[in-house]
Amino acid sequence: MILNKTNPETLQTLTTLMADGAVIVLPCDTIYGLCAIYGLGEKPLKEIKGRDADKPFLILATKEQAMSLASEIPQVILDAWPAPFTAILKAKEGGTIGIRVPDDPFLQRLLEKLDAPVYSTSVNMSGEPTLVSFSNICSRFEALVDCLVRGPEVQGEVASTIIDVTEKPFKILRQGLYDAQHLIG
Repeated sequence: MILNKTNPETLQTLTTLMADGAVIVLPCDTIYGLCAIYGLGEKPLKEIKGRDADKPFLILATKEQAMSLASEIPQVILDAWPAPFTAILKAKEGGTIGIRVPDDPFLQRLLEKLDAPVYSTSVNMSGEPTLVSFSNICSRFEALVDCLVRGPEVQGEVASTIIDVTEKPFKILRQGLYDAQHLIG
């Protein structure tokens, strides 16, 4: 099923599908992402992507959802969100967790309607290049996912910047769309 991001009914359809554990391709604030609801969709997402069981996904969340998952979020990170960077934080349940508060009104409304964060990963099979055009994504993933949401043909070509903020000084793990130099220090 292909839905259009601009259709007002898409949010409700996605909310229903994702609450039932569906894996969806979404136009994110950086690139298209393979997404599933947090706590429910991790296993099918890993199966579709062919990802190792022990490699985690980043999580898209509202600020409030992020605060419920992380044991502590530095104020400088909270002040910078929403933005196209993922912060590696200490998780309340132990270990670490990668969270991004997306700078996209559609995604923010979806997260609010779901009342839950969402796993997100690049649209590709593990170890293969990321697909950035919607037509290439459709031809490769339409039969594998429950739904695709059409945004622009190319949502973006650069993934999020990843910053480890579990220790000071913060460390940029992947330079992506966001220039995080002002956060490091």
